[in-house]
Amino acid sequence: MKHLVIPDTQVKPGVPMDHLEWAGKYIVDKKPDVVIMLGDFADMESLCSYDVGKKSFEGRRYLADIESAHMGQRLLFSPLWDYNNRAAKNHEKRYNPRLVMIEGNHEARINKAVEADPKLEGVLSYSDLSYEEFGWECHPFLKPVVIDGIAYCHYFPSGVLGRPVSSARALLTKMHMSCVAGHQQGRDIAFSRRADGVEITAIIAGSFYQHDEPYLNPLTNTHWRGLFVLHQVQNGAFDEMAVSIDYLRRRYGNGV
Repeated sequence: MKHLVIPDTQVKPGVPMDHLEWAGKYIVDKKPDVVIMLGDFADMESLCSYDVGKKSFEGRRYLADIESAHMGQRLLFSPLWDYNNRAAKNHEKRYNPRLVMIEGNHEARINKAVEADPKLEGVLSYSDLSYEEFGWECHPFLKPVVIDGIAYCHYFPSGVLGRPVSSARALLTKMHMSCVAGHQQGRDIAFSRRADGVEITAIIAGSFYQHDEPYLNPLTNTHWRGLFVLHQVQNGAFDEMAVSIDYLRRRYGNGV
């Protein structure tokens, strides 16, 4: 089996999104069996409680956040739709990978806002993001999804307070199986073996976007950004391959 993992995209109004189309073209070219989105596809900045009252919060709108999420998904899936339309015309086999969407803490802002203000029930909803309509198989926030022996989650909580496990080495120590998480910028990888000799790997990769985040400084905004492809997945063992946004830009974008 071949898995393609998309870390946090944090799509929002005013940020570049052409890398999503590059990813869509790469998916069609490589045809993974499963595409896993690790969460925070949508940023939902209009519901960010940390920014309320700040100058940067002015002008943020929920509907604009939702439309950005729709636009991002259209860019990601347009190469697949085009491919399958051509296949149908030529009476060839269509390509339909399993699409797994894991809810991130940014999407969870929607339910959090409704819980904090019950009059918003029926006005704001996770379904507004239209993930299922785009073909995703959706899984709730912080509930791991195990596929071919690999546990996927936006982040893996630890301790009574449920804080994110922040290193790949700690993930292996705590979870005792191959794990892949997003949420944290950059990439961190660790390796080990189970008692039966099967290799296990943990990956934390939380950045698949081009924009810089204003809450980070110039140094921390230089973190790695890209996808992961997991080749020869079997019983939790796999060969990992990092695919940077820079590579996708050279291959599918303007090459700059």
